Amino acid sequence: MPTLNMVQAINLALKEEMQRDKNVVLLGEDVGKDGGVFRVTEGLLEQFGSERVMDTPLAESVIAGAAIGMALYGLKPVAEIQFMGFIYPAIDQIFSHASRIRSRSRGRFTCPLVVRAPYGAGIKAPELHSESTEALFCHMPGIKVVVPSSPYSAKGLLISSIRDPDPVIFLESSRLYRSIKEDVPEGEYTIPLGKARVVQEGTDVTVIAWGSMLQRALKAVEGVNAEVIDLMTLSPFDEETILKSVKKTGRIIIAHEAVKTCGFGAELSATIAEDAMLHLKAPIMRVTGYDVVLPLPKLEDFYIPTAARIKKAIEEVMKY
Repeated sequence: MPTLNMVQAINLALKEEMQRDKNVVLLGEDVGKDGGVFRVTEGLLEQFGSERVMDTPLAESVIAGAAIGMALYGLKPVAEIQFMGFIYPAIDQIFSHASRIRSRSRGRFTCPLVVRAPYGAGIKAPELHSESTEALFCHMPGIKVVVPSSPYSAKGLLISSIRDPDPVIFLESSRLYRSIKEDVPEGEYTIPLGKARVVQEGTDVTVIAWGSMLQRALKAVEGVNAEVIDLMTLSPFDEETILKSVKKTGRIIIAHEAVKTCGFGAELSATIAEDAMLHLKAPIMRVTGYDVVLPLPKLEDFYIPTAARIKKAIEEVMKY
């Protein structure tokens, strides 16, 4: 079994799905000749040709619109947006069309496309290259939002996303692309969308995280009898697993990189308050980015939630 980083795991998932299904195609800026800005699609143009791996103009709205048309035609496009901060011009196509095809056609048509984008700070990139605005897409009915936290989960979740009949926003932490490695099986395996993973079981406090925050959460709970949940799919999220953990520990920490106001942690907090309020022993605490425009590289490390901030929140809720 090969030991891979996230770039290699995603590349392997794309290659295997393209081998399995001739309708899977890739499109995006520089995904062909250059293999993508992070080299995630490297080698796929040579293997599958320019009819299935397509370099596009620098026009995100065009990329999304073309992918929607391909999906309605019967293909399974995987569109790459170079950075999440560049996805905003494509929101009109995604929200106004991709998310509504099923309801608009009363179930006669679906829109099986995946939009991949790196997100998050930590690589010291310029403005708009380090956004973490996943909550925007969780607010869109008809869109699934997936955020892997490791090479193994990235491959299994991407295969499931490609095979899903509805549009999926697949967000990849740029900070994790090459920072961790783990065993990733060759050949087919899938991880179901909409299911969270209990990474570590515990009884005193629950820490919920996703993507790049999972590693920091695991570091923060060292020496604590904590349950750690990797959400993996944000929309639809796994209420059952979360509420089961809440009822066991009674203390909840939610860690995410996005801003606090209207970040996805707010939706999790509201759900827990509505459905498990009487099981809480302490207030729900969110450890998040700050409500400011993400700073330029010199201040990045002060913005991203750290293991120390998560640990401090754990200490606070344990006082109750």
